[in-house]
Amino acid sequence: MVARSKSRIRPIDAATARLMALAARGVPPSRMAREVEVIASEWLKAEDAQPSEIKERLSELGEQLVAGVGDAQEQLADIDTSEPAAVRQAQGTLAALVATRDATQRALASI
Repeated sequence: MVARSKSRIRPIDAATARLMALAARGVPPSRMAREVEVIASEWLKAEDAQPSEIKERLSELGEQLVAGVGDAQEQLADIDTSEPAAVRQAQGTLAALVATRDATQRALASI
């Protein structure tokens, strides 16, 4: 009988989950941007870090965030403006995603 090894979580999936958890808590956009910087730094400092692989990860993360920004914009457009709390929450989520997307693009450009 062959023992199955535990599958490792892909770094991009771990980063996405980390960012989603922060966004769900409603952290400010500046904190979201800093988290992207921390993630990119951790990836670059890893013992087996390859710049081409890090660029690929950041590019994939950036693509996910571009899609997330688009989705958040659509959701904001669909919200009933008579519900100010819902509008504020949607605006906050959009701002956090935009900051995260922009930070990812900056990190990618710096490699």
